[in-house]
Amino acid sequence: MDNNLFKLLKTKEIIAILDGDTKSDKRVFEDDSDLLVQMPYLSGPDLCGISTRFGLAREYTWGGTNLSRWQYLDDLMGYCLENNRFPDLLAFLFSKGQFSKMLSGCTAEEINTAYSRICAEVIQMINGILLFGGHELVTIGNSFCVRKCGEKVEVQAPAIKQIDREYIRSITERALQDVDQKNYDSAITKSRTLLEETFCYVIEQMGEKPATSGQISDLYKQVKNLYSMHTDGNTDRRINTLLSGLEKIVSAISEMRNKDSDAHGVGAERVEIADHHARLFVNAALTMADFILSVEKEGFTAAG
Repeated sequence: MDNNLFKLLKTKEIIAILDGDTKSDKRVFEDDSDLLVQMPYLSGPDLCGISTRFGLAREYTWGGTNLSRWQYLDDLMGYCLENNRFPDLLAFLFSKGQFSKMLSGCTAEEINTAYSRICAEVIQMINGILLFGGHELVTIGNSFCVRKCGEKVEVQAPAIKQIDREYIRSITERALQDVDQKNYDSAITKSRTLLEETFCYVIEQMGEKPATSGQISDLYKQVKNLYSMHTDGNTDRRINTLLSGLEKIVSAISEMRNKDSDAHGVGAERVEIADHHARLFVNAALTMADFILSVEKEGFTAAG
């Protein structure tokens, strides 16, 4: 997939669609409802908030001088192009949570129907513009891409060659976005994936191969052995307490992943989790991953 093709979306016509200025003449519901197909209207403060969320710091000054809404989104799109985050931006703009105000008062069934119809129609509106250049915007799985019309494209996750704090931060941001959208299963999956990838990375940095059992606890045992992360009588009790707490974090995330994640079906034993619990899991994984990375970077034992 050529990520440079996303720059084709940086036109005033398409930006006007994405920021909610352009309305279709089609109705969302097949009744007398006056709700027309359009993206949620993004105000100046909304666009500043989204920009800051993606790492482009913006502050809206009430009563002061601000950029136009078009400029805010155009700048953000350029920033996401430079940082290879354009698919993430589209995923956020098209996420169901963004439509909450627009569809307020609708039933759950109406929301799902309207959301699917609006997204499909908006993409067709965009493609009506891209068609003249021989391209189209499509969704493949949970990702977006721009391709030549009719071209087959497979979206593959990039191989992680190095884990760093920027990568940890980006995964955490995406997990917290899932929490904001009440997609707690996906947030927990990302939390576990972050730990797995971090464990595998630091193991490989020691010239060893990660365990292939599929158990995150086995990976953590390898990390502990390779980096001498053991509690013992020669280590300050407070450090021992922290290291013991880290093990509990790994265990809890691993168990929640098995019982409540989006990798498994919903069963009778499934336990629903709350927003604050999901945030706790994400932030706990962030803390753990950052600590393990620090251990590897410093080049000495966690307990020493």
